[in-house]
Amino acid sequence: MKKVFITTLGCKVNQFESAAFKTGFEARGMAVVSKNEGADLIVVNTCAVTAAAGAQSRQTIRQALRRNPSADIIITGCYAEIAAKELSDEKELQGRGYSLIGNSKKDQLVASVLSKDSGTQEIIMGAIGGAKEICRLPVRRFGERSRAYLRVQDGCESFCTYCIVPYTRGPSRSLPINEVVEQARIFTDEGHKEIVLTGIHLGYYGKDLAGKDDLLSLLDKLTLATPKTSYRISSLEPQEINESLLDLMQERKNIQPHLHIPLQSGNDEILARMNRRYTIDQFRNVIKLCHERLPDAAIGIDILAGFPGETDKHFDAAKLFLQSLYFSYLHVFPYSIRPGTVAANFKEQVPKNIKDSRVAQLRSISDEKKIAFYQSQLSQIRPVLVEGRRGSDGLLKGFTDNYISVHFDGPDSLLNSITSVRLLLLKDNNVIGERVIHHEN
Repeated sequence: MKKVFITTLGCKVNQFESAAFKTGFEARGMAVVSKNEGADLIVVNTCAVTAAAGAQSRQTIRQALRRNPSADIIITGCYAEIAAKELSDEKELQGRGYSLIGNSKKDQLVASVLSKDSGTQEIIMGAIGGAKEICRLPVRRFGERSRAYLRVQDGCESFCTYCIVPYTRGPSRSLPINEVVEQARIFTDEGHKEIVLTGIHLGYYGKDLAGKDDLLSLLDKLTLATPKTSYRISSLEPQEINESLLDLMQERKNIQPHLHIPLQSGNDEILARMNRRYTIDQFRNVIKLCHERLPDAAIGIDILAGFPGETDKHFDAAKLFLQSLYFSYLHVFPYSIRPGTVAANFKEQVPKNIKDSRVAQLRSISDEKKIAFYQSQLSQIRPVLVEGRRGSDGLLKGFTDNYISVHFDGPDSLLNSITSVRLLLLKDNNVIGERVIHHEN
């Protein structure tokens, strides 16, 4: 039996696509192995969201080649999309078998690799800017996790000035609703209790499809088709959150009360330089509406520190703005130059030491908000999706529907299941809880 090793960098969409590769290889009689086992075939699903991610992709390729000196390698993903020429010139690839597969051709990856002769080279890139349809990539099972990612959309047309993704993923393409429902049913049949709906620009779902299908109609049909499966929305732009969505989230108990909303800057001048299409007042109103409609919901926010032209005055105002908002946590990223983007040519680049200081300050705000949110939920009873293994403290662990990390005592029979837990007290970055047996479904 031939062995294949798959390694994945970057986003949830890449992780879903790699799960599809695993399904495809296994269906053709191959064994998917860990990095410590010898492999006949290596797949590296790369990332290019930052220059550092591109460098990590190259490093991952080299390490995999050194561990498996006789293996053919398949390189795909966003770094392969924008750096195919550089990769084909890599000295480590000279004289050995490799394939470069573009993002719009990922559905051909398994078949094309298995049909080519070992030791030969193959490049299947496609024209990502002209991609018309999303790749069909069915998945049988999303690893051993209780939670599965389901990619329903690919591509982005926003062209934020700091972001390379529209150039690596192409225009927005959506998976038709009936195919999404079919994949969700497969995940449910395989025992996954929660599905995270994901895409490169999830809120654009349906804009390329015939008819009036959009994210709201997708959520409506999914939650009715698989009522015992919970759904979590990965990320939505602020202008894509409206009363209709929040009404459906209130109504359907299997939509988790959790929204992740990118802000990127708490200052209107910087937002304009980023080509973000909203103001901080509009963002504030969205957060206020979410909290009014879903008072116990977790609200996460993305923020970039040290974007070109961000002065101390801009940053101090952004901090005050963030402190005035109701939210649960921040994902903080230092701005880094991504060659090929508009912002890479901006003047007034912020020095690294200042970016590092701003990142630390924002993460401190995040810690304060997270603690305040966790404390607001103490004494509540919440459903918890228990992970497949215990924490280092020997306790069961998992996340509540509103994304609170909980540790509690219980038997192994609860692993990979949903159970009711009373939230008791804060300990480090987690909540300690107790199982509430009479609330079991």
